[in-house]
Amino acid sequence: LAAESGRTTLICDLDPQGSTTFYYRVKPKIRRKAKGLLRRGKPIERSIKGTDFEGLDLLPADFSHRELDVVFAGKKRSNRQLARVLKPLRHEYDLIVLDCPPTINVLAENILHAADHLLVPLVPTTLSIRSYEQLIGFVADRKERVTPPSPFLTMVDRRKKLHRELVESLQDGVSDLMTTVIPYRSEIERMGIERQPLPAFAPRSDGTRAYLALWEEIDRKLLK
Repeated sequence: LAAESGRTTLICDLDPQGSTTFYYRVKPKIRRKAKGLLRRGKPIERSIKGTDFEGLDLLPADFSHRELDVVFAGKKRSNRQLARVLKPLRHEYDLIVLDCPPTINVLAENILHAADHLLVPLVPTTLSIRSYEQLIGFVADRKERVTPPSPFLTMVDRRKKLHRELVESLQDGVSDLMTTVIPYRSEIERMGIERQPLPAFAPRSDGTRAYLALWEEIDRKLLK
């Protein structure tokens, strides 16, 4: 959706499971493996792949990304390594999206320092809310100033009473919560089967309309 709006976009798949890389049918291989994310210039630029969508590139994941936390921790200014590597790419793209594993570690610290905005998918379950509260505490404990998270509700099934109750509670109690709610829909799960973004194979679906509304809200509130 960002690329369709005219922004040259790069997705960096930092999750060793490589879900985004799989969805976009890109070979999960980067030069120099995890260590390639420590060097600016050619090692990282040569690893970037095009996708089937105009204006959208991908830095694919590799299973060696599971070592990123250890690799970063062994460097001076360990929490600034990712920002350093990505800095030259800021001149090549209008938007860089960091797709991150749900962990709180040295990689998370790097993401906090590299990102201008932090979007957090929030599922209306007690464990998801607990994880979000841990993230808020982690951000608050940083000595350096970092961007506060902007959560959005996803996988919401309004047929479930617990979901309805938690959504209402979160909308009343969570600051900076996006107004757009992503519903639970079977077509969203089909992205793993189709191996395409939802708007590409189900452009008129409820899920696509929800994601379009979310993108427009992100564009309006954060990027502009």
